[in-house]
Amino acid sequence: MQQRKPKACAGEEIPVSQGAIPCDGWPEATAEEGARPVHWPLPRKKRLALDNKRWNTVVNVVLVAFVMAVPPVVVIYAGGGIAPAVWIAAAKAQLSGGSGNNHRSFPYSTSPPDKLLGGLLPDGLDERSCRSRYESTMYRRNPGRRPSPHLIAKLRKHEELQRRCGPNTDAYSLAIQQLRAGKSAAAGGSPAECKYVVSISYRGLGNRILAAASAFLYALLTGRVLLVDPSNEMGELFCEPFPGTTWLLPLDGFPLPSYTNFSIDTAESYGNMLRNKVLSAGADYARPATPAAELPAFAYLHLDHDYAHEDKMFFCDHDQRLLANVQWLVMRTDLYTVPGLFLVEAFREELDALFPERDAAFHHLARYLFHPTNHVWGLVTRYYRAYLARADLRVGIQVRNFNPTHAQSPHVLHQITSCVWREKLLPEVVLATEEPHDAAAAPGDKSTAVLMTSLRPWYYERIKGMYWEHGTATGEDVSVHQPSHEGQQQFGKRSHDGRAWAEMYLLSLCDVLVTSGWSTFGYVAQGIGGVAPWVLQKQPENLTAAPDPPCFRDVSMEPCFHSPHVYDCKMKRGLDTGKVLPHVRHCQDVSWGLKLVDPKLYKV
Repeated sequence: MQQRKPKACAGEEIPVSQGAIPCDGWPEATAEEGARPVHWPLPRKKRLALDNKRWNTVVNVVLVAFVMAVPPVVVIYAGGGIAPAVWIAAAKAQLSGGSGNNHRSFPYSTSPPDKLLGGLLPDGLDERSCRSRYESTMYRRNPGRRPSPHLIAKLRKHEELQRRCGPNTDAYSLAIQQLRAGKSAAAGGSPAECKYVVSISYRGLGNRILAAASAFLYALLTGRVLLVDPSNEMGELFCEPFPGTTWLLPLDGFPLPSYTNFSIDTAESYGNMLRNKVLSAGADYARPATPAAELPAFAYLHLDHDYAHEDKMFFCDHDQRLLANVQWLVMRTDLYTVPGLFLVEAFREELDALFPERDAAFHHLARYLFHPTNHVWGLVTRYYRAYLARADLRVGIQVRNFNPTHAQSPHVLHQITSCVWREKLLPEVVLATEEPHDAAAAPGDKSTAVLMTSLRPWYYERIKGMYWEHGTATGEDVSVHQPSHEGQQQFGKRSHDGRAWAEMYLLSLCDVLVTSGWSTFGYVAQGIGGVAPWVLQKQPENLTAAPDPPCFRDVSMEPCFHSPHVYDCKMKRGLDTGKVLPHVRHCQDVSWGLKLVDPKLYKV
């Protein structure tokens, strides 16, 4: 077959800068002109190479046109639920020059600048099995607080304990046998070689994270192995934190099959055993403390929001001395109990050494313990690269409505916009017909990406519409994104929890945070990110206007302990526990709650 000659004649100049596709491939521009004559015919080998380049370019152009023309689509996950298709934006990024590796905001280097977080994380773990553990610093502008040398040493010692006494060891098998026999490990006259605390995975994901962090700190303080109940897909959401062992409780052969159903009425709860005089901590001098040999094989610690007065004796020194001799403790809580541990006198010296910056306790605990599994990390990184990486400023807004009637409230919408505009977190929109700043805006001006998380899309759609339909007073570009809108909280559903965990982590990567008061979802994000947020005031039940002021700047990134004890263990009377220590104060969003603060920043 005779080959057709292209229309472009020999010697025709086609400037490369115009992006044209010449008839016989991309020309090589000279330094002087940016173009050179194209001569026909070229050698066959060179023509084939140029044909391949031309074909790839045509495919790219068609793909770009398709991506730009097709309306937004959704991906239906196998596990149920709907989330936006991040591959569209990712495809645009690929065609416009790659994944953003050369952009100033991601990644900062080809390898994480401090992948061990100042020594917080152990080295040597398989990076492929948990990419988030050592990659997260590439995505984070805020390097976070540095852990104390004492905390680092304590963690390395605890990791050795977990390996020596954890599942699949002789010590663990012996402890299981003693638990099955229903006798105290000290009945034989010697203390137990290994002791354990089992954290029940209960309620929503934010509560489960706060509960596991609280149980881990208690295990760290008391020399216990932490075992996390694997219910609610805990192993599917989080990587193993301890090298060479598992933190998940093996259910096969565990002799307390109904432990997940323990409640305030369970006879083996510590509070009930005190109330029924099965145990005595010795605080009442008329009754001496129960001898170690007479202690039960396990005790259930009911530290839930509905716990009773006797359950709260957990935070007293006498009771901690008694519990130290119980080999197995099973803990249920939906609270962040860490501020309560700071009030236990026996723990104060050690806690002061572990956390010289008291307002960073959860920050260090969360960054050590909670690493998204590879599936969840994929959700995080794909969304980040597609929507957030190139922004000069990333603002996270977490909206949680505890009252269903506020799910689509103009008053709440006004509260959100009033907060971000009054505090200069986002530029105000220009509502007038003339928008002179849009014309003045030039490529390269400051851009802001807003990440919104909420169970419903109503607030996202309206805020996104504002910044689409109107220019900003500063001329900067604002894009608004919401990864998912599940409609309602779905306890224990894998796909729902996976997206929730991804969104918490995405929020933690933002430079500025606006969170909803009382929300454990926001607590986790601010703690991991190391950011003290602006907090939206909780709306009253009969909301008739936006709260004024709409939000406040929190003095601490620490979560709030919503239901603290209010008891003086020594004097045996009521006590305002928010006034005992300068770094344990009342929360601003939950006035009776407790949180850890930096005393220099806290304002009464």
